[in-house]
Amino acid sequence: MSEYIVGNLAEKNIFVKVPGSKSITNRALMIAALGNGMSYITGIQKSDDSEHFIKCLINLGFEIKEKDDTITIKGNDGEVPNKKAEIYVGSAGTAARFLTAMLAMSDGEYIINASEQMQKRPMKELIRALELCGAEFEFQKDAYSLPFKVRGIGNKGYKEELIFDINIDKSSQYLSALMMAAPMTHKKTVIRLTGTRSAKSYVVITEKVMQKFGVDIIHDRENEYVIEAGALYKGIEYFCEPDVSAACYFYSMAAACGVSAVVQGVHTDSMQGDIKFIKVLSDMGCKVIDTNEGICVTGTGKLKGLTVDMSDFSDQALTLAAIAPFTDTGVTITNVGHIRNQESNRVMSMYNELVRMGIECTAYDDGIKIEPGAPKPALIRTYNDHRVAMAFSVTGLKAEGIRIDNPDCCRKTFPDYFEILDGLCNCNNHD
Repeated sequence: MSEYIVGNLAEKNIFVKVPGSKSITNRALMIAALGNGMSYITGIQKSDDSEHFIKCLINLGFEIKEKDDTITIKGNDGEVPNKKAEIYVGSAGTAARFLTAMLAMSDGEYIINASEQMQKRPMKELIRALELCGAEFEFQKDAYSLPFKVRGIGNKGYKEELIFDINIDKSSQYLSALMMAAPMTHKKTVIRLTGTRSAKSYVVITEKVMQKFGVDIIHDRENEYVIEAGALYKGIEYFCEPDVSAACYFYSMAAACGVSAVVQGVHTDSMQGDIKFIKVLSDMGCKVIDTNEGICVTGTGKLKGLTVDMSDFSDQALTLAAIAPFTDTGVTITNVGHIRNQESNRVMSMYNELVRMGIECTAYDDGIKIEPGAPKPALIRTYNDHRVAMAFSVTGLKAEGIRIDNPDCCRKTFPDYFEILDGLCNCNNHD
């Protein structure tokens, strides 16, 4: 599908089911693989990112079975079965960062390759931290970027405790990767943060998943994470929450179009940081109720403008930008400079596509200011970024003539998104 023509929303009451959380799925996959015994993970996300993660684990020798939305994994007691292998992580940042840490703490030698998009995304701070603790890297193109060969630390030269100093200003995935791989060392592991970024909602997810699998994180000092010696994940049955990041597109439809939306299984007690977007919609004038089936967001057809710090739920910056033109006074999004280094430069993706629709806005180093206005017909470039495609499809439900280029990029996290949107619009808008 080369293009998607956004139609008019036909449903007044949206009720949808979204995939499991990508963030939780890939964390649970890695932790289960490092555990002791069998794990059964249900509600997983079936997408390009999760499939790349699963294929990587299989190539590394882990025993995995898939059936519907359930994965069965035989843990290997904190070791990688194959001591030599080559894996391909695609464009999955979680697979790239998490598996780099895992293989760097192993006793094997591996080649990690990735898509051109992932090769351009930052990895340096994670790699440097691993190098300083004994891992060896050979870069096949650019220094501190994929693809590369990694030789693991193994049991060479371990002291009583292993200390990592890491800057997560560009990605909190660095910290999550080190935390999850730490039990492989069999030693006390201390991870100290050296940067300025305080947004750690995804790190909280990592902690909670680790705890479910039997490993606790100790916080005796601010910005220090400690995993005790002898920590070992256990095999368990684990359920992945629905993806709140995906749910927010439907909640923003309700806000923009003045209808109601319920996403099955999404509740206010979700561990995912993007649940904060629901509060933003409430502040913009939407009615929010947590029902038995899921959170219900009802729009009034009028949206208030606001300024919001989205550092801790930045995946929704594009979603907010997509409905910002329909507000009374406009929207200012702050503290999201790190999203310039994601699947696309998301600050500029927001700016470029809003300007393409005739919306006045100003881009800053760490955010964007968007003025209210009536979006004009436009073909939205997606930069092969799934969140650009899904976010601006919401704009098209309220504004005529919006077309989405390369909608298939949504396969990264939500393969059925535009099929679901077809159902809500009662039409087939594939070109």
